[in-house]
Amino acid sequence: MNPSTVNSKEFQEQSKATLSDYVTAIAWSTIGTIFAATSAAGEVALWESDNLTILQAAQVGGKSVDCVAFSHDGQFLAVGGQSGQVKVWRFSELISTLENAPAWVDKLAWNPKNNQLAFCLGRYVQVWDADSSEIIVTLNFDSSSVLGIDWRNDGQYLAVSGYQGVKIWNSQNWDDEPYVLDIPSVSVAMAWSPDGKYLASGNMDRTLTVIEWGNISEPWVMRGFPGKLRHLAWSEITNQGGVPLLASSSVEGIVVWEKSTDESVGWEATVLTNHVDVIHAIAFAPKSLLLASCAGDGWLCLWNKAKTVSQVLTGVSNGYSCLAWHTEGKLLAAGSDSGELFVWSKVSGGQGFGAK
Repeated sequence: MNPSTVNSKEFQEQSKATLSDYVTAIAWSTIGTIFAATSAAGEVALWESDNLTILQAAQVGGKSVDCVAFSHDGQFLAVGGQSGQVKVWRFSELISTLENAPAWVDKLAWNPKNNQLAFCLGRYVQVWDADSSEIIVTLNFDSSSVLGIDWRNDGQYLAVSGYQGVKIWNSQNWDDEPYVLDIPSVSVAMAWSPDGKYLASGNMDRTLTVIEWGNISEPWVMRGFPGKLRHLAWSEITNQGGVPLLASSSVEGIVVWEKSTDESVGWEATVLTNHVDVIHAIAFAPKSLLLASCAGDGWLCLWNKAKTVSQVLTGVSNGYSCLAWHTEGKLLAAGSDSGELFVWSKVSGGQGFGAK
């Protein structure tokens, strides 16, 4: 589908800025309309009201910053990268630098209920408490380097993924043995559903594994993908059965999964095709079934009700590298492999937003 054939104008470009290298990650704050972006040159930038503030300039030697996240209350911003440093700002003041060289910190996540930050260190995950400025636990994933970290919505469980599966620790008692979801290959992408009822793992062996937490029997395993599953995204909106939708991407394709009310059927698939290059990010808009996807083809596609393309956002010089929705779903930010940053805003009265 050529972008020019899509006539809907749900979102319009609001702002554009540029970093000096590939945009590695973007995250929105829960406060106001602020997002942070990081680059392969080591930059950390804050965007607010169409203005870009550089918190950290490009680093000598070009060590990248690869992950960024705001705390649940928006007061803390954390980044990690190739240098092994985890840096934490309180608003715009740098308050802590955790030195972890030679480890490469490329995954981190804040607890959604308190100011505990989990980040990877090779085969380990450490949890740092911003209130006490102390490491409270070190978790041994053991099987491989950590490839994914995600807290459940209530902050009680921390899931960590990598070779041979996912381990889930109870944050109320870190000394308890973790629950282990065995996977015969590598868990490449992993995510809890927003309601905390399901956990999905996208795997190297071209499978997707889903479990229902609290009712764990045999996991659902979906097969037939063209390559490893790189990205997962859950919707906040649920279907008639009260289950959120799950989107998965592999190579240039997307499959959206909906759990059937018939237990014998399991999860039913809808295949979405439009991209012609590898997809680099997918995400549902909050409180909506509007799905966004971006890829190396230079297209950012908006999928109405996670079914059909309603708008294609272009203008990038090469390919898109990442995207993120504002918490209210009315702003969408994306980065490119050339360092460009874009912000689009929802057009007042726009159709096809996909809310149920």
